[in-house]
Amino acid sequence: MKVILRQNIDSLGKVGDVVNVSEGYALNYLIPKKYAYAALKGNVTALEEEKRLIEKKRQKEVKAAQEIASKLSDVRVSLTVQVGEDDRLFGSVTSQMIADALTEKGFDLDKRKIELDEPIKTLGIYDVNVRLHAQVAAPIKVWVVKE
Repeated sequence: MKVILRQNIDSLGKVGDVVNVSEGYALNYLIPKKYAYAALKGNVTALEEEKRLIEKKRQKEVKAAQEIASKLSDVRVSLTVQVGEDDRLFGSVTSQMIADALTEKGFDLDKRKIELDEPIKTLGIYDVNVRLHAQVAAPIKVWVVKE
């Protein structure tokens, strides 16, 4: 049975591919879970429309992420932390701490979007990337100073 994939499936193909699968696999799994359509003329047209809408939505998301990234590029975050001997931190600066500081500045971001290459355990100035979209990242400066 020929079906048109609505989602990427590792063992079959990508969105929009027309693949030949067994009838039972198509009728019992792919079509009920909405992973595929039966390869009929009307479904091909519907899939093309769905692809167009997905691309339009993706472009809007990228544009919004770029606008936020341009605003974030000017942001400087200062975190005051307790330090011990040799100016070593008690613990480390976490992405949650940076997210909270950004929230105070008016940027409500999820901590999972903040990319720390390694834990920040000393005082100083650090460049931290904020991944706003798969294609858009914004660098911010994080100043870690003692209390």
